[in-house]
Formats: sequence, structure tokens, C-alpha cells
Amino acid sequence: MAQKIQDTTNWPDMFVGLYDRLTGNNAEISYAFDGLEIDVPSSTSENSPRAHWKLNGTLRISAKNKV
Repeated sequence: MAQKIQDTTNWPDMFVGLYDRLTGNNAEISYAFDGLEIDVPSSTSENSPRAHWKLNGTLRISAKNKV
């Protein structure tokens, strides 16, 4: 049976949802950045404040089952 995907309304919930989906699947996501600059909103509202992030290197997200 397919799971229903719910909309998230904030960044922490989005990352928790991502982690929950990866857990148990032994999944790994790797992103490599070279001078990436982004403005990350603090919420999903249209005029929310932004944090400016600069990324160089690798961001790796992984999950594994605990025995």
C-alpha cells in the first residue's frame, strides 16, 4: 500500500521527513558543491527572512538500519 506524502510547512519537518524515508533503505545521497550560494528561507511563507549559505565540498546524507 502506498504511503500518503504530506506537505511540509517548515525546514526541520522537511529534513525529518527525508531522514524517515531513508531510514531502513540503506540509502545515501551525496551532493558536491563548488561555490554554491543560496538564500534559505526560514519558513514557507512568501516574505520569510532568508539565511545566506555558501557551500563548497560534499554534503552526504546517509541512513542505515540499527541491529
